Amino acid sequence: MLESLLALGGLVLLRDSVEWEGRSLLKVLIKKSALRGEQVHVLGCEVSEEEFREGFDPEINSRVVYHDFFRDPLNWSKTGEAFPAGPLAALRAVCRRTAPGPATIALDSLSWLLLHLPCTTLCQTLHTLSPQGSCPGASTPAEQVHVLGLLHEELHGPGPVGALSSLAQAEVTLGGTAGQASAHVLHRRPQQRPTNKVDPMAHLTFNLHLSEKEREARDSLTLPFQFSSEKQQALLHRRPGPASSHIFSEPDAYDDLDQEDPDDDLDI
Repeated sequence: MLESLLALGGLVLLRDSVEWEGRSLLKVLIKKSALRGEQVHVLGCEVSEEEFREGFDPEINSRVVYHDFFRDPLNWSKTGEAFPAGPLAALRAVCRRTAPGPATIALDSLSWLLLHLPCTTLCQTLHTLSPQGSCPGASTPAEQVHVLGLLHEELHGPGPVGALSSLAQAEVTLGGTAGQASAHVLHRRPQQRPTNKVDPMAHLTFNLHLSEKEREARDSLTLPFQFSSEKQQALLHRRPGPASSHIFSEPDAYDDLDQEDPDDDLDI
């Protein structure tokens, strides 16, 4: 399962809950990426660096670059690496300066970012790291950038969760029954653009073009509902003559005509 999650570039969304935490799975994926020789950058917002690195051996810790936004998220102390614009500026900087080769960026967590940043801004930044997007000035193609995002699903409504889900190439929903943990994995196929243009007019059973003779016959045809020049002249220039009109009425057998009171049938 781990190999399949890291096979495609883009966002891998880890959805956990209060009962089933997902940081352990996030650290397992980070360890797997580090053992594959990839660059690993962690944007830590919820736990300290010491707590996050706990459980990693020295070899793994040497390959993990931890960007600490837990102790000083607003950079008030002006110490260490300064990103005045916050974690998203750090994410863009990491994307630009990664050396050639595959890279893994872990976000711990997306829930913290959603609570402090607009959802649209976060989604736009994540889209630049997807295979459909492009990171400006990056030396690593988007197909080789893996983004692992931990999301505490119960803290958000269906809108933000659905927006992040639409950006994810794979989703892992953690759950379980009777104390036994389980994971539901959903992979999305990457959208492929057609390389060969298809001619919609090829292999038709009818002709879409007219010959010269057919075009002349069509242009000379006067439709019955068409307001032709002859009809226009007939209406504008009537022939002089006395106007006459006739009304033909045939009485019905049940007609009751009273010449003295022609309106006696009206209920007035």
